[in-house]
Amino acid sequence: MIGIDELDVKGRRVFVRADLNVPLDGETITDDGRIRASVPTIRKLLERGAKVVVAAHLGRPKGSVTPKYSLAPVSRRLAELLGEDVAFASDTVGESAQSVVAGLQDGQVALLENLRFEPGEESKDDAVRAEFAERLAALADVYVGDGFGAVHRKHASVYDLPKRLPHAAGDLVLAEVDVLRRLTEDPARPYVVVLGGAKVSDKLGVIANLLAKVDRLLIGGGMAYTFLKAQGHEVGKSLLQEDQIDQVKGFLDEAASRGVELVLPVDVLAATEFGADAPHDVVEATAIPADREGLDIGPRTRELFASKLADARTVFWNGPMGVFEFDAFSGGTRAVAEALVASEAFTVVGGGDSAAAVRRLGLPEDGFSHISTGGGASLEYLEGKTLPGLAALED
Repeated sequence: MIGIDELDVKGRRVFVRADLNVPLDGETITDDGRIRASVPTIRKLLERGAKVVVAAHLGRPKGSVTPKYSLAPVSRRLAELLGEDVAFASDTVGESAQSVVAGLQDGQVALLENLRFEPGEESKDDAVRAEFAERLAALADVYVGDGFGAVHRKHASVYDLPKRLPHAAGDLVLAEVDVLRRLTEDPARPYVVVLGGAKVSDKLGVIANLLAKVDRLLIGGGMAYTFLKAQGHEVGKSLLQEDQIDQVKGFLDEAASRGVELVLPVDVLAATEFGADAPHDVVEATAIPADREGLDIGPRTRELFASKLADARTVFWNGPMGVFEFDAFSGGTRAVAEALVASEAFTVVGGGDSAAAVRRLGLPEDGFSHISTGGGASLEYLEGKTLPGLAALED
């Protein structure tokens, strides 16, 4: 992949596929991390005299215009962060987009409305996607792929469009790929991976691939209960994927045979129900009462996980240790994050809920070596999959 420094952009319309998929409460952005991560590439192009056309998706409107998924609030926040006016098009390839782009002067920026308002963006039909990509291509002279959080999707703006224009990877994508290569190609050891989040099924591929690469694997969050059940323990009403138990037993056996230390919670916060103020107690992870639900790792597990991270030289963390959105059950996630901040290792936060947790808990982002903008993309890269958006940029 070539970078934007190798592109001639002055006076040219540069289509930047960004990842601006931020959480909204009405029209209020509750975490602007992805917008902030997109600013350096956009600013660099503007400073070089490009006419920058930014495009992105938000939510899952499924090919129809859905006002709650409008990028208008994102446009306003992007303008604040850039310190520049951002012209906003009320559609993606229609009259508004064409007019807004035509009106750009060198060094000015526009944002198109949500790409996923168009059925062609996510279509499984190659011809439908291609038709939409052609209409997007008419708005630009050059393509820059900088939305790392979308590169694992075979979507028109990610996969089909760069095939139609001179293209390069944005600085954000180049940085993400560089970090992921460090995790997969001769990482400094001990190499420790911390996985959490709700479902084992979301991480089957990455666990299978990492068992051949890591020295230690720490499992927390909702997915830990399927591992505990696979060992024969009672997990009460905790989140459980019964259909994954046999797969997890295989992981436990493989970890043992490879000499990978697989560490599970030793205690949990077991609540009477799922709720921010639910009564709860610390119980042994191997004996969760039948009428209780584990919502976070317990204090001994927090200490255990911190000790298992203390000597690491490379750490990848993806997925919270509990329901961090509830203050009472955020302690486990905070403990892991603080252990990484205190570490001298190369520490990577794998996007998604983990990145959101870092910001929600008020931890210093520069306390980590890298915070990824793409949870799903990061995991698929670590699984060893070919990511369509990266493959298109490499052509």
